[in-house]
Amino acid sequence: MKTAYTFVTLRYVHDVVTGEFANVGVVLYAPEQRFLEARLTTSYERLNALFVKIDHANYRNLIRYLSNRFVELAIEVRDGLSLAPVQGIEEVVRRVLPKDDSSLQWSAPGGGFSINPGETVSELYSRMVERYSRTGEVASRNDEDIAKPFKARLKKAADKLQEKRIEAKDYQYEFHYAWKNSIWHLYEPVSFDLMDPSSIVEKANRWLGRGVALHDSTERFKIHFLLGEPKRPGTEKAFESAKHLLAKIPGQKELVSESQVEAFADSVAADIIGHP
Repeated sequence: MKTAYTFVTLRYVHDVVTGEFANVGVVLYAPEQRFLEARLTTSYERLNALFVKIDHANYRNLIRYLSNRFVELAIEVRDGLSLAPVQGIEEVVRRVLPKDDSSLQWSAPGGGFSINPGETVSELYSRMVERYSRTGEVASRNDEDIAKPFKARLKKAADKLQEKRIEAKDYQYEFHYAWKNSIWHLYEPVSFDLMDPSSIVEKANRWLGRGVALHDSTERFKIHFLLGEPKRPGTEKAFESAKHLLAKIPGQKELVSESQVEAFADSVAADIIGHP
């Protein structure tokens, strides 16, 4: 049986003015199951490559302290010693790290339903922390930030979206926002609001490779890319190259700009509501 959960990411915010940040952890809370788990990384190599003047020892000590506190709090939640199940994750995480102007900040909460919260926190950590550690991306907005306006505009129709794994001969990929009528419609937020122009192009190139690998799937599908446009000066050319790369993906696809997302979401909502 699926249970509701909420989650937040822990961000290392290098510059509050430019909004440069890197995800360094995920915390998930499923109150009905009295489940709380934090996955935080003590690795500073990525931060060292992206930013300068990182106090490595202080960072690692702080992350270890936070990890230990979350272990203690998870036991209290499990045993019903501290938190009532009705309390939200924002209040939970602020018991460990209060909101202030430090370099470690909590994201806005997300959520969903899961059969196994333990597996879900692993998936979120892989998707929101480890993936960026491998690519070296520094974002002003991540993929989930790009998805939020789309989901908000859908309103109740968003409840009809589900996860869908597309399996091909040599590759498979799980889309987190999907809906099916005659074919699967896959709504994929892709933030190109990155600091480094080369990261913008590389991210699009990875999607081109992913699209090619999925093309021989026996399932019929269309990918609707919800594009997060870069705000940093000097990234315009890289963004154009990124869109050209996405356009080369074989099969059915659509590129939806941020200026189009409200009208697009309205159209999707009408299709979902009108579908028997």
